[in-house]
Amino acid sequence: MPKVLISDALSPAAVAIFIQRGIEVDQKVGLKPDELAAIIDQYDGLAIRSSTKVTKDLLAKATRLKVVGRAGIGVDNVDVPAASARGVVVMNTPFGNSITTAEHALAMMFALARDIPQANASTHAGKWEKSKFMGVELTGKTLGVVGCGNIGSIVADRAIGLKMKVVAYDPFLTEDRATKLGVERADLDTLFTKADFITVHTPLTEQTRNIINAQAITKMRRGVRIINCARGGLVDEMALKAALESGHVKGAALDVFLEEPAKNNALFGMENVICTPHLGASTNEAQENVALQIAEQMSDYLMTGAVTNALNSPSVSAEDAPRLKPYLKLAEQLGSFAGQVLEGGVKSVTLEYEGHVAGLNTKPLTATVIMGLLSAQMDSVNMVNAPILAKERSISIAETRRDEARDYQTLIRVRVATESGEHTVEGTLVGGGKPRITEVDGVAIEAEISPEMLYIRNEDKPGFIGRLGTKLGESGVNIATFHLGRPQPGAEAVLLVSVDQRITAKLLLELEAIPSVVKVKHLRFA
Repeated sequence: MPKVLISDALSPAAVAIFIQRGIEVDQKVGLKPDELAAIIDQYDGLAIRSSTKVTKDLLAKATRLKVVGRAGIGVDNVDVPAASARGVVVMNTPFGNSITTAEHALAMMFALARDIPQANASTHAGKWEKSKFMGVELTGKTLGVVGCGNIGSIVADRAIGLKMKVVAYDPFLTEDRATKLGVERADLDTLFTKADFITVHTPLTEQTRNIINAQAITKMRRGVRIINCARGGLVDEMALKAALESGHVKGAALDVFLEEPAKNNALFGMENVICTPHLGASTNEAQENVALQIAEQMSDYLMTGAVTNALNSPSVSAEDAPRLKPYLKLAEQLGSFAGQVLEGGVKSVTLEYEGHVAGLNTKPLTATVIMGLLSAQMDSVNMVNAPILAKERSISIAETRRDEARDYQTLIRVRVATESGEHTVEGTLVGGGKPRITEVDGVAIEAEISPEMLYIRNEDKPGFIGRLGTKLGESGVNIATFHLGRPQPGAEAVLLVSVDQRITAKLLLELEAIPSVVKVKHLRFA
């Protein structure tokens, strides 16, 4: 009989699910790290929220552990790479608290508009400062939604119901999807200049860190109000403080902070700032939903081997797993390549399978390509939720199969249609199942994927390769592999360079300035 430990507070109904499914369960909440480490080798599953830290050291002692289930979205408290290395599946519940978080953002917007927390404190203090708390109506105001995925689209829908105008920015938001939502699609600068209220609903990535910074704030209307119920680090707290003090920003409502638990913060004590202790998912309904979901998912995995909402493991049957394993890696790399290279809203993705791979179960491969594509801009994307996230963004997905391959015995081709045109990347397996890129946008090029790469489009002119190599060498960057392709002499070429060192933002700008360079992208692969 499998055995599960629940180390954070979960609903009794979740415990009942484990028992009903034939799983022995212990609930021990509040264990210290050394106490948890001392008993973890007794369990096949570990069910957690955000308090338990699943570290590399803990996983090293978890000799029996098969699955970690996070009742919630974020897995910042789980060392996912370490879990993957030990063969431990990490699951989450990505959609269980979306409505709750969206409603909290709306509640913060109302509180900002009418100074409700400040007026409440004043009235409790025996004051009657009616004229001091002159608010504004939401009707007719413009709400800027930065990140229009699952939660952001719910916020937009509710705001439209309040008769607000909604302007949305999301790199995956197409015009068709924006029309269906009833929002105006815009770039960030346009959103900043139009919005009376701005709410942020993006994951925290290198691209979104400090997306609301001093430069962004200068583009906003004087008197703007800013809400962040997504992730700490999306808003530059010191820049926000300065803008609040100057009056450029009228008010801010924050549920998340750069450092949590936030016991001290530069924004605390400011009269025009509303703060809550990361309550976005804190409703009875949301907590119940995610607890029940994670109990069902973990039970399915431990009793039948079914994998749902796994962050580090595809949904593949035991029969298909050995045959699909090398193709899953290739599919993820092709999707990630496309996601990092492309710009603009994605309208459709077509997967073409040729040769040997066409006879396999391609559904998990397609999901893996979409996972790689979306992971370039989002976090917590897995094989199960990737198609759902694509559907939410009105990205159509299609497959074609052809038993006969042309140049290779087996081939996967990814066609991505964006608002700027169509782009393709294709790949195969060589040498015992090693992934290779074989073509980019019609240009033949055979290249191995590595953790750090440069993708360069350049004019095919003498001296370019020398200038590129010199610049990389001067910056202390060693070239591991170098692959160049061109459709014909003098035409625009495609260059894929694997490097041993990290590419800095400064170096990227210097590479863009090299004569004959058309485009440079820094690519990273797990």
